[in-house]
Amino acid sequence: MDEKIEAVIFDMDGVLIDSEPFWQIAEKKVFTSLGVTLNSKLCKQTKFMTTTEVTKFWYTHYQWKGKSLEDVENEVIDCVKFLIEKEGNEIEGIKNLLQFIKHKGLKIGLGTNAPFRLISVVLKKLDIVDYFDFFTSSEFEKEGKPNPAVYLSVAEKMKVNPANCIVFEDSYSGLLSAKTAGMKTVAYRPKKEKMERKEKIENYVVNSFTDLDSIHKIFNQ
Repeated sequence: MDEKIEAVIFDMDGVLIDSEPFWQIAEKKVFTSLGVTLNSKLCKQTKFMTTTEVTKFWYTHYQWKGKSLEDVENEVIDCVKFLIEKEGNEIEGIKNLLQFIKHKGLKIGLGTNAPFRLISVVLKKLDIVDYFDFFTSSEFEKEGKPNPAVYLSVAEKMKVNPANCIVFEDSYSGLLSAKTAGMKTVAYRPKKEKMERKEKIENYVVNSFTDLDSIHKIFNQ
């Protein structure tokens, strides 16, 4: 690498915790109760949006009555929170990866499109909160990923130059966010799963966090 790594920043859903199915369950439960028809074509467009953006998106297609957008959004978040606390599991190997990074003396941050209040729920559920120097959500930015704002905020708060950060992401949207922020990127791509993307923009690819050879290569460049 041209720049020395000083900090590692993680996305949350699909990288730290296998929570993406929970979002599908929650959105289906809440939006269908309002008369929204969740067809696959439209769901594909909302997959990597913030919760606020998703709620606004469906309201433009199905203008329900009786509940505010804020109330609906909170219902979705509450449902996801319940599922995380009840059934949430870490992505295999993530805790060992965090330990490895800390052992190298690097700072660890988290930047997610998920609501801020879910971050502590996830970190507590996985018992990994003490590894993180700073975490935040795109809800505090004008735009979520692929806008780079959330990753730039994490770097600023940790007092690390973006060029000295490397980001672990599982989506093209997230990788684009990190790349636009001027950071190196690692695409977490579980075996047999294809990443939906327009072009290859990641610096590295990891199929499993238990693949220590790949992990060591990233940090020993």
